[in-house]
Amino acid sequence: MSVYKNDKVADFRVAVESVSLKQTLHPNEIIIVIDGPISEELSGTIKNLEREIPYIRTHWLPKNGGLGNAMNIGVNLCKYDLIARMDADDISTPDRFEKQISYMAAHPEIAVLGGQISEFIGNEDNIVGYRNVPLDPDECRKYYQDRDPLNHMTVMFRKSAVLDAGNYQTWHLDEDTYLWGRLLKKGYKIANLPDVLVNVRVGDALYARRGGWKYFKSDTGILNWKLDNGLTSKSRFLYNYLVRFAVQVLMPNKVRAWFFKKMLRNR
Repeated sequence: MSVYKNDKVADFRVAVESVSLKQTLHPNEIIIVIDGPISEELSGTIKNLEREIPYIRTHWLPKNGGLGNAMNIGVNLCKYDLIARMDADDISTPDRFEKQISYMAAHPEIAVLGGQISEFIGNEDNIVGYRNVPLDPDECRKYYQDRDPLNHMTVMFRKSAVLDAGNYQTWHLDEDTYLWGRLLKKGYKIANLPDVLVNVRVGDALYARRGGWKYFKSDTGILNWKLDNGLTSKSRFLYNYLVRFAVQVLMPNKVRAWFFKKMLRNR
C-alpha cells in the first residue's frame, strides 16, 4: 500500500484495518510506503497502526515520486512471493485474501489474480455501481486491447513474475496498465474471480483525474505501446484513440462522470 499527503486519515485507517484485522486470513506482513511528506495527523495514525498491528512495516520516502515508484519499492521490500495490492482509501471484503490465496494455490499458472469491485459515494452502503472484468485468461488478454482487464486495487500477484516483467515503472496514471502489458507480452496469464473483492470510493474528483490533455497523452502513449508490441490491432487502436479523445478531452467533468457511471459501470 502506498500513502501520500492527500490521503484522508479516517479513510486510510479503515483501508488498513480491512486488509489486516478484519480479514478471515491475516497477511504475514503489510508494507506501507509513505510517498513523500505527509501531515502530522497522518504520520501519527501510521505510527499508531504500527503499534496496534505488529506485522506492519513502513518505508518513508523523503519526496513524492508517484505511485509507480512507490509500488516498485514496495514490491522489492516484500518478503513473500504472493503480494496483494491495496489503495489507501478503499475497503477490502473480509474474505478477499482467503479466496485469492486459495485460487493462486490451485492455479500456479496464473501470475496475477484480481476480482470485481463495487463503487460507493459517502457511506460504504451507498453503492452506485460495479466494474466487472472478465474471468478467463484468454478473455482478459483480449479485453486488454481496449481497457484494463484487472481492477488494480484488487490484485494479488506473484512477485517473481512481476520482477521478471520489470516491476512497476512510472507512467502517469497508467502504471498498472503498463505492467499488465509487459506481463502479457512475456506470456504470463492473468485472471479474475467473479466475486467483489474491494469496495471503492468514487466521486467527481475521480472522474476529473481521468480527463484532460495530460491524461489523454499518457493514455494514448499506452495505446501506441500496445500497438507496437502486438497487444492490439490497428482498428482497435483507432477506435480507442477516438473514444479517449472524446471522453478525456472534449467532455466536461460532469458529462465524463455521467459517461463513466452510465456507460462503463453496471448498476
